[in-house]
Amino acid sequence: MKKEDWKKIFYQSLTGFVSLALAILLFFAIRESGRIRESFQWLLGVLKPVVYGGVMAYLLKTPCNFLEKRILAILPQKHKKRANGLTVLLVLILTFLVIYLLLSMVIPEMVSSTLILVNAVPQKMDEFAKWLTGMLDGNEVLQTYANTAITSMEHNLQDWAKTDLLPTMQGMMGGFADTVGSVVGIFYNLLIGVIICIYLLLGRKTFARQGKAVLYAVLKSDRADAVMKELQFIDKTFVGFFGGKILDSAIVGLICYLFCIIMTFTMGFPNAVLISVIVGVTNVIPYFGPYIGAVPSALLVLISGPLNCAVFVVFIIILQQFDGNILGPSLLADSVGLTGFWVLFSITLFQGFFGFTGILVGVPVFAVIYDMIRRMVVKGLQKHGKMELLLDEARDAEIHFEEKVKNK
Repeated sequence: MKKEDWKKIFYQSLTGFVSLALAILLFFAIRESGRIRESFQWLLGVLKPVVYGGVMAYLLKTPCNFLEKRILAILPQKHKKRANGLTVLLVLILTFLVIYLLLSMVIPEMVSSTLILVNAVPQKMDEFAKWLTGMLDGNEVLQTYANTAITSMEHNLQDWAKTDLLPTMQGMMGGFADTVGSVVGIFYNLLIGVIICIYLLLGRKTFARQGKAVLYAVLKSDRADAVMKELQFIDKTFVGFFGGKILDSAIVGLICYLFCIIMTFTMGFPNAVLISVIVGVTNVIPYFGPYIGAVPSALLVLISGPLNCAVFVVFIIILQQFDGNILGPSLLADSVGLTGFWVLFSITLFQGFFGFTGILVGVPVFAVIYDMIRRMVVKGLQKHGKMELLLDEARDAEIHFEEKVKNK
């Protein structure tokens, strides 16, 4: 046999062996999925400070790069070496200041508002009953049904507030003092995570160069270039999504605050700052965030009267329509590019695997996977001459993506 025939047989045998090995490995991975998950959770628990530090460093990387350019422009030549350290210090100070301001505003207001809500339930229910009875004046049948429903709702709401809500709040506040070991563990992980975050931010350029050097040392230049483009696209997708989502949530919270301030002077809305923070922060959660934030906010507004609560609910619906159809797409269009169905699908899928973390990162991760599959499909159709199977919208989206890659 010729040498080429032996090579062909060798590569075919190697391919078959690798395929069989992967199939066996997949079988045992599915069979031992419980142990693998436990091992992964154990490893994740050990590396939790590193994970915290890596996530914080990645989120703060963009503002660090942004501020470093401005600081380099104003620093004298002899002090430019200190620009990176000054940038990291400034970003950390601003981050801790923002967190401190949010916590100092939200926690006291949340506790006091919960206590006020619990104590104001009987009075507000009476006022609501009188208001509804006045609206139904002249219709005795509807008044009877309304009074029965209000009485039942009042008892249920009081029982829920006393037996569930208030003890939960007290348990949350007292739990921090009782579970000292848990608090120490969390504080330790966060402290080590902050230290790791500082090291990663200070050496972010060095780590990037080292990773790039390893990549080009292991792979051929064309393969390494393809991997670098893919990593740049992934980074752009994640940074664009989280940056756009944070900006979108800040704008939503600001609009809500302006509305609540106006309503405070005209209709007596309470807790404008707390309500705006709740609406803005929960808006970071894709898809379900607006509904999660609307419920406690509406209960806080209910303290000042049912009419105010109804006005606030209508405002939240209009605000979320504006955010979902105008503001959000304009800020996130280039970073995600998923339809509403795929957004809901990605949140549901990753929430099942990773819980709350999956809700936060599911959309950008799925956007990257979706884009990879889409490009594979397009290349396959081009190879087989079946591009007519694609719709015009899909071809336009692929052309738009290729233009973005070329402009990187």
